[in-house]
Amino acid sequence: MQVRFTNFLKTESLFDQVTPATRVLYFETPTNPTMELIDITALRRVADQVNVSREERERVLVIVDNTFATPHCQRPLKLGADIVVESLTKGLGGFGTDMGGAVIAPAEWYNHLMLFRKDFGGVLSPRSAWGILVYGLPTLATRMSNMQKTAQRVAEFLSKHPKVASVLYPGTECFPQKALAHRQMLSPDGKFAPGSMLYFVLKGSDSKQSQAEKLVDYLAEHAYSITLAVSLGQIKTLIEHPFSMTHSALPDDQKRAFGMHPEGIRISLGLEDWHDIIRDLEIALEKV
Repeated sequence: MQVRFTNFLKTESLFDQVTPATRVLYFETPTNPTMELIDITALRRVADQVNVSREERERVLVIVDNTFATPHCQRPLKLGADIVVESLTKGLGGFGTDMGGAVIAPAEWYNHLMLFRKDFGGVLSPRSAWGILVYGLPTLATRMSNMQKTAQRVAEFLSKHPKVASVLYPGTECFPQKALAHRQMLSPDGKFAPGSMLYFVLKGSDSKQSQAEKLVDYLAEHAYSITLAVSLGQIKTLIEHPFSMTHSALPDDQKRAFGMHPEGIRISLGLEDWHDIIRDLEIALEKV
């Protein structure tokens, strides 16, 4: 199976990237870690135009990784996706105690998925599924509603801080894709739901170690409410430095091409009191 990377923010250019062998447009939105939004409806239109001249078995599918948003903030099937994938380890599980994944698709895909599962396994044990079904899913709306309120406050605090160069969070007024966020990221009752993930960039310095690395190192040692870890969507607030952690295996030039910055920091907001989270960040920013 061959994969080609392309810029899904430039919808029109995708027509030049799709070849007769292309079968899937696969993407996540918001993107990790830089929080760009991919317009799911626009990608559906691209796939539909390509599929006009194709037979059914050769049609291009739209598959969306919805892990960052969760179904509380975004439901890609309603926006035109053929299949949605979710990490149960993250927001859907919610407590960081179990690992798993989910595939959500129309009924026509049921036999295909069951055949794949039969051949490849990967079924959650009953005990692991129990925690997600009994604790994770029933609390999803409550957790996300509260976490995104905190994310909004943290984003506003960071955007005003003199040591912060930029903040990317779909709920802020300055978010570059504000209109798309309000159209695409909605709760089941139609309210704007910008999620609990944000990315901010510090103003750099001439020191060998980046300011971002200094900040997360300080928080790892001294924070009351923030944990240094690479997961997300949990009841704990988690912070990480993507350039040296989650995306460290990529060449620096490629990371920069993808929009990552050496001074960029990702936060997954949890359920701690927002005063405590902001105080931790305030003290850490004073130290760098």
